[in-house]
Amino acid sequence: MRYAPRHDDRQPSGKMSVFYVLKRKMMKLTLYQVDAFTDKLFGGNPAAVIPLEHWLDDVLMQSIAVENNLSETVFFVPSADKGADFDIRWFTPGYEINLCGHATLASAYVLFNILKFDKAEIRFSSKSGVLKIKREEDWISMDFPSWKPERLDIYPDELPAILGNAEIIGVYKNRDILVELADEDAVKKCEPDFSLMKKHIDKMIITAPGKKVDFVSRFFAPGAGIDEDPVTGSAHSQLIPFWSEKLGNNDLHALQLSARGGELLCAQRGDRVIMKGKAVYYMKGEINIE
Repeated sequence: MRYAPRHDDRQPSGKMSVFYVLKRKMMKLTLYQVDAFTDKLFGGNPAAVIPLEHWLDDVLMQSIAVENNLSETVFFVPSADKGADFDIRWFTPGYEINLCGHATLASAYVLFNILKFDKAEIRFSSKSGVLKIKREEDWISMDFPSWKPERLDIYPDELPAILGNAEIIGVYKNRDILVELADEDAVKKCEPDFSLMKKHIDKMIITAPGKKVDFVSRFFAPGAGIDEDPVTGSAHSQLIPFWSEKLGNNDLHALQLSARGGELLCAQRGDRVIMKGKAVYYMKGEINIE
């Protein structure tokens, strides 16, 4: 089965009809909000999920993301690519992003549990390639690219001040700056200066070994309109290869230490990583666009 929403936003060829103008004025979109990487309502990372039949204008999708004011609003449409079921895109309040784990997990939850997608695996075509998503009992397993960070010898002199003078063990980079701190308490107690961070760094991960799990982290993205993201799958595309090599272990348990908190089961598999998380359905709503 291929899910297709009822609303059709295609413009007829030739002169725009009065009916089409009225139809445009009455366009309605369904929005689902899901808390991802948690088994408790009001935990994890909330994502707004909006299924579409055809892409909306980019400016409109960005405006919806700004209005939602969540770390990500995700849109997906049925794919014309035979290797994928849906094309997927993610928007922060600031701009479109190339990969988002929690909103992908939330999209899979909506497809599997609400829209009754009946295949064993969902394949999303994205700006980061094809993402394969499976349901494993109460968990949703996501196959993502592995982005190993490389050590940086040159980084902003203001970095210690940005992190409240926390002790820095090492600085690395792939898509984002990754800063290793001394221990879990250092990650938990870090009080970043977001105004200073925004001047120098768009997105940043801080991480350290965990006390009861393999590693812990936090993620900051003031350049994308999000000071601190509650739980970040794309950050774990970088954290998993980093900690897998450092700890000599391909199977890892991770916590993101935001106020809402999030839990992931992780695995390094060659040039791919596996992330497993749970999700909780919060609400269904309707967007009216005139």
